[in-house]
Amino acid sequence: MRAALINRWLVVAALTGLTACGAGPSPSPTAARPGHVFVVNLENKSFRDVWNDQSDAKYLSQTLRPQGVLLSRYYAIGHASLPNYIAQISGQRPNAATKGDCPGYEPFDSSGTAPLGQAKGRGCVYPESVQTVAGQLSAAGKTWKGYMEDMGTPCLHPEPGAPDSNHAAQEGSQYATRHNPFVYFAAITSSPECQANDVDFSNLATDLEAVATTPNLSYISPNLCNDGHDNPCVDGREGGLVSADAWLREHVPEILASPAYKQDGMLVITFDEAEGKERADAAVPGGAAGGRIGALVLSPLARAGTTSDRLYSHYSLLASIEDTFGLPYLGYAAAPGLNRFGSDVFSR
Repeated sequence: MRAALINRWLVVAALTGLTACGAGPSPSPTAARPGHVFVVNLENKSFRDVWNDQSDAKYLSQTLRPQGVLLSRYYAIGHASLPNYIAQISGQRPNAATKGDCPGYEPFDSSGTAPLGQAKGRGCVYPESVQTVAGQLSAAGKTWKGYMEDMGTPCLHPEPGAPDSNHAAQEGSQYATRHNPFVYFAAITSSPECQANDVDFSNLATDLEAVATTPNLSYISPNLCNDGHDNPCVDGREGGLVSADAWLREHVPEILASPAYKQDGMLVITFDEAEGKERADAAVPGGAAGGRIGALVLSPLARAGTTSDRLYSHYSLLASIEDTFGLPYLGYAAAPGLNRFGSDVFSR
């Protein structure tokens, strides 16, 4: 069984390297790979704000840090929020509309396709021809869910061309459409899978009870207070890293205690972008205009308590998820020279 898994991994890596959009060098592949991936995105903090002894995110930076691998040179790909979420699930670069966080639910005006599968044009809702890792997983017989805090109604988004009424926090609902990347792809919103799989965060606790009910990919977006975006929060609470850290302290133990995580899980905690205009590293394939944010990877398979200084970005996260499930690379996940998680992250 182990030999077969190793062979499959090497074959996938070799075939990928032969494609015209090959992702270039990465750490050596390992035999053991996660079977259940959890991604949690927090908001608008740079690496230096979070990963220091005086950080307000003490649970993240002091309690969780020794349990995982800190990716110290992990970068966001742009400003504002939405382009980074889009990048994580599709590999698409920012366009003029997504750079503005799409206050209106504007259909994408396409003028063709550029290299690396990039949709040419501008707009918010990508046409059905633009693929996502969600569609890839479904096609491969794998499962995915987006867990969006305070969303309430599954697959919640404005009507095409309408303004986004969930662009700012409201009393009783702090859901942000722009932190739910799945609803910006017509291939998802036009499918029954959107209603079934893009759900309120409250569903996660039940899904975690058994391996069989835990998706292969769980993509988690806290609300505008609990992700650290707002400070103060609309309900009067202190926000920023204080509220984000409190949310992690409450919910991360539920993930780490789940049967799926214990079996073969990987939890990635990162931020969408750095706050302000932080210097980008020009060596990051696909760009790093969103600044240095860092990411923490926790897994029974990971090198706990270590730090990796390899260059990573949100495109690297997508490529690493695709590697995990034997999927071809989408968009800038196929950028030459892009690093994916390998022997610097996984111990076996």
